[in-house]
Amino acid sequence: MAWTFGHFRLDPEQFQLTRDGSPVRLEPQVLSLIIHLVRNRHRMVPKDALATAVWNGAVSDASIASRIRSARQAVGDDGTRQSVIQTVHGRGFRFIAPVTDLRPATPEVTRPDDIAQSADLSRPSIAVLPFRPLGAMPDLAILAEAIPHEIIQALSRMRWLAVIARGSSFRFRGPETDLDLVGTALGAEYVLSGLIEIRDGSIVVVLELADATRGEVIWGDRLTAPPAGIEDLRQRIVARVVAALDLQVPQHAARIAALGSSEQLDAWANYHLGLSQLYRFTPDANREAQHFFERAVALDPRFARAHAGLSFTSFLDAFLHLGPDDRAAVTAARRHAERGLELDPLDAFTHYTMGRSFWLTGDPDAAATWLHRAIDLNPNYAQGFYASAFTAMLSGKTDAVAAGLDRALNLSPLDPLLYGMHGVRALSLIQTGDTRAAARWADRAANTPGAHYLIAMIAVVANGLDGRHQQAARWRQDVRRRKPDAAAAHFFAAFPLVDTDTRTRIGDELSRQGF
Repeated sequence: MAWTFGHFRLDPEQFQLTRDGSPVRLEPQVLSLIIHLVRNRHRMVPKDALATAVWNGAVSDASIASRIRSARQAVGDDGTRQSVIQTVHGRGFRFIAPVTDLRPATPEVTRPDDIAQSADLSRPSIAVLPFRPLGAMPDLAILAEAIPHEIIQALSRMRWLAVIARGSSFRFRGPETDLDLVGTALGAEYVLSGLIEIRDGSIVVVLELADATRGEVIWGDRLTAPPAGIEDLRQRIVARVVAALDLQVPQHAARIAALGSSEQLDAWANYHLGLSQLYRFTPDANREAQHFFERAVALDPRFARAHAGLSFTSFLDAFLHLGPDDRAAVTAARRHAERGLELDPLDAFTHYTMGRSFWLTGDPDAAATWLHRAIDLNPNYAQGFYASAFTAMLSGKTDAVAAGLDRALNLSPLDPLLYGMHGVRALSLIQTGDTRAAARWADRAANTPGAHYLIAMIAVVANGLDGRHQQAARWRQDVRRRKPDAAAAHFFAAFPLVDTDTRTRIGDELSRQGF
């Protein structure tokens, strides 16, 4: 048995790799590694299995990473392109280049379960390294490991992300981090690192999230606190990291996926491309998002988050009247959310979409139950807090609205639903009779990128109730430009307020404004 791939011929019996007929000089362990990967190319090879086959089990992660780099160099590959040897994040490696058997063997049969597992293995993986303490204080050394440990525990709640265990990632200590080494050794696509020091009497923590396969920093932050506020600082760091990953990793994954061929994208890549279209709130963007989520489901029918994504697009069809049939969209939003929950009852996003589906049927109490569950599953879920505040606003629970929105904004100050957070606050202030503050928040909401025509209608109402007629007229024109047939019925379908007095005041104002 021998194999060919590209310009190479691999002969395990002769223990030789040649390129265009010329031998390629390799260390025996590197050649053994390549042979083992090619022989098992129909499946992913776990790191433990590779260590047993090549080193008889006694090998460090750094040694595996070093030999993988040498193997890639030998076959014209690298850690960025990965067109021959692919890292399966958090699990192992796979030989993915097309191979021809010079004496074809009986083909292996691929089971449906293998397809689903393959799609699941493509989810992103992250390694959280111990922070680097700058200074000799013992407390800094303790915090440098305690805070990353808490981050690992919090990230483990995020079902869409594979988190490398502390026992593996904490082996990488040192003044400088070799991202390629960490990513290859641990099979991690992303690496979170940090510095901690005492500066000018304050504790300073600098965070950095990097794409290990490309050597790119995709997010960073700096947090400070006085020594007496260390517990609050620890909580803020964990919350900030969780919220940032929930936003930054999908956006980064979508950018990378958009550069590739659509036929080669896996379920997770299609899912992230769907997310990138989800917050544009136009009929075309929503159809595009739906297309990507449907492709993700076709590739992996048991992909819970892709079903939840379909629930989200159906919700937008009904909420913003983007599709041809609002009633069918309401039904689809509930159906897709239920399917997502069947597949993964512990995912916060699926509970979020289920809760929002109850907004469409005017049942805020049922919505609140599902949204509270989403927050229980992920206590740092910014959009979960926002959705809970929205639900409390519908029920007239103004104290809960303020608390939920403050929490959401603290977790995700640049959230794609920021306009909604401001709009919900404006509606809550209308309920309490503070029309001046409501008008300020409504203007802020309507001026925030992504704001749709319903947010502009809130600005019309708030400014009109506060006697700011010129500003109300400006937003009225904006609504008519975006949706010429906008009416009070659309407003109350989206915001089914329970309090009759508030509904009457808003309805009267909408009527005065010509809606």
